[in-house]
Amino acid sequence: MDCFQRLEALVDSAGVDSIDEANALLRRFHGRSQEVTAAIDEFMLDFKTLVFIVETAGEGFQKSLRKLARARLSKLRHMVNVTA
Repeated sequence: MDCFQRLEALVDSAGVDSIDEANALLRRFHGRSQEVTAAIDEFMLDFKTLVFIVETAGEGFQKSLRKLARARLSKLRHMVNVTA
């Protein structure tokens, strides 16, 4: 399973332990460019928000937050593949 497939799986499961794993998976891409670093930060902010909602608020916002996190991840994947 590649890095982005694993990140997609983390978006689907979105638990507290997922944050550390996502950070570890994305660490290899930090510093490639300011744009990639900004995309990582945007994804992680949305992902952390998703985890918070999953852990505290139930199902109300989960679908839209997962969609947003997947969109950010897709953008990041594209950026990494273009700069690779």
